[in-house]
Amino acid sequence: MKRLFILLVASVAMLSANAQKFALVDMEYILSNIPAYERANEQLNQSSKKWQNEVEALETESKTLYKNYQNEAVFLSEEQKKEREQAIVNKEKETSDLRKKYFGPEGELFKKRESLMAPIQEEVYNAMKLVAQQRNLQLILDRSSDTAGILFASPAIDVSDEVLGKLGYSN
Repeated sequence: MKRLFILLVASVAMLSANAQKFALVDMEYILSNIPAYERANEQLNQSSKKWQNEVEALETESKTLYKNYQNEAVFLSEEQKKEREQAIVNKEKETSDLRKKYFGPEGELFKKRESLMAPIQEEVYNAMKLVAQQRNLQLILDRSSDTAGILFASPAIDVSDEVLGKLGYSN
């Protein structure tokens, strides 16, 4: 039902704006043909794995502390129990803080992705803008995106190779 509504709205918009020109790009295709993008992805994956290993090491320490506490609890005084419990809580908090530092919304992975990908995305955007200006296009849609809702598109309006050409890559 939702797709039908979107299709109906798109049809009405196209009929009322039939003088406008549209084109498609496949961002997955474009980005997969840019070596810098592939290198940036590899760097992000390596950093992510390294940071995940650090978080997992702390989690293991926390679990070990807890298991040891459970095994030794009957032999510990109340004061020793409280100390051990606090050590476990501290280790769990340290793990949580580290996870947030690396993988949180403003974490290291986000910052690194932003610093590596922003220049590439800006370059692709500028190339698309140039293609749009040269071809007098009012709209370029990403055919690889699920949100576009494209049911059919003529390959003749796909300008992905042209965008790659403007970036200095040919396929």
